[in-house]
Amino acid sequence: MYSKPILQFFALVVLALALGGTAAAGTPQTSNGITTIHLDQYNGYFAAQETLAGLKPGTYDFVVTNKAGKLVGFQIQSGRTHEQLDMFPLDPGETRTSRVTITDEGFRYRCPINPTPWYEVGVGG
Repeated sequence: MYSKPILQFFALVVLALALGGTAAAGTPQTSNGITTIHLDQYNGYFAAQETLAGLKPGTYDFVVTNKAGKLVGFQIQSGRTHEQLDMFPLDPGETRTSRVTITDEGFRYRCPINPTPWYEVGVGG
């Protein structure tokens, strides 16, 4: 019928597909008009715990956790004008919250200390 390596391969594919959904980003939660986004910062990149697709203008709490094991930072700006909305350093293991108002101009964020690219996020009206 089928050889053992082929059956093992298909078993791994099925397992990967089954577990793939568990790693998907969740929907941001809104309470009292404030939407919360959790960002984990690693060495050279951010990982969002919630999806950043489909965000609307409003007030946001960006909860940023330093998982890089060294001093890093968080900087967030208006997407169109690049107006500074907030910026702060984070010690290893530290978590800080940035409350900002996001408009239909969108926003962008990065680490100004540990080189990371700008993460550009569009916001729908």
